[in-house]
Amino acid sequence: MQAFAARLKRWPIEQPLFFLPLAGLLWFVLYRALAPAAEALVAALPVDPASHLGGALQFFFYDTPKVLLLLTGIVFVMGIIHTYVSPERTRAMLSGRRLGVGNVMAASLGIVTPFCSCSAVPLFIGFLQAGVPLGVTFSFLISAPMVNEVALALLFGMFGWKVAALYMGLGLTVAIIAGLVIGKLGMENHLEDWVRAMQSSQPPAAVEGSETNWGERIASGFHHVSEIVGKVWPYIIAGIALGAGIHGYVPEDFMASIMGKDAPWWSVPAAVLIGVPMYTNAAGIIPIVEALMGKGAALGTVLAFMMSVIALSAPEMIILRKVLKPRLIATFAGVVAAGILLVGYVFNLVL
Repeated sequence: MQAFAARLKRWPIEQPLFFLPLAGLLWFVLYRALAPAAEALVAALPVDPASHLGGALQFFFYDTPKVLLLLTGIVFVMGIIHTYVSPERTRAMLSGRRLGVGNVMAASLGIVTPFCSCSAVPLFIGFLQAGVPLGVTFSFLISAPMVNEVALALLFGMFGWKVAALYMGLGLTVAIIAGLVIGKLGMENHLEDWVRAMQSSQPPAAVEGSETNWGERIASGFHHVSEIVGKVWPYIIAGIALGAGIHGYVPEDFMASIMGKDAPWWSVPAAVLIGVPMYTNAAGIIPIVEALMGKGAALGTVLAFMMSVIALSAPEMIILRKVLKPRLIATFAGVVAAGILLVGYVFNLVL
């Protein structure tokens, strides 16, 4: 029996060509069954499906497994991709790159790195040590939490490819331009002294990637799911619960007056200011975005709120204070906030 259990545990790694299609089919079947299962569950409860509570429960029972399935699937795939793109290779690719080319590369690499704003800071330090220019490093620091695969996958699943593509394009533009502006300002002297001393030391040598088989890649996918989903699921449930409350109980007229399409011009900067003190990730905030949208909020205003939560969180600023002096932190926050405001207004204008 123990031998069989050990064999079963090794089975996905030993049979990757059979396991991957089967896992994909199972994921698809479960995803398609979510809506009727949620409706049946609410119908089985002693509540009126048309009531506020019924609407909130319907939202919660549908979105919780939906977000978890989307997150698990995309993180598993990105775990496999990360066997090709390691932090060491990323540092090697960006070292010595000029402003412009380096900013585009750094922002693009941010898409395939599932870091929240706080966990991206250690890589930020590593990039500086490897000789990556300050502006290029900031492009990665902005892009990694804001335009990562989790945000894009959930936006695609909830709003379609057009919204996801526009968000990716504008988010990358913010990361690239903000990095260029910070790089052009020449603010290297506003790094903390210990970081500048570290830069003057010998940068680490690039690590050559060893040959990795598909069994190891699948194991990496499982590891990423365990590490990332295992850490963010409380945020997901909390975010969906809040979103369910908004969806079921918050009056539409109230949301329209604050974030609606006919709301005053200051609604976008107000949404950004509201988002900064908060801290969560894309998986936790997007269900709230969906609920706000369902109440008539303007997409650009809501996405500006989302981007400020992800890319300008107060905990990130506290961690960055260990690396950056206050003037550079203020410059970083101001440039990124300006970009987020622009994204909010553009979304509201074109959609």
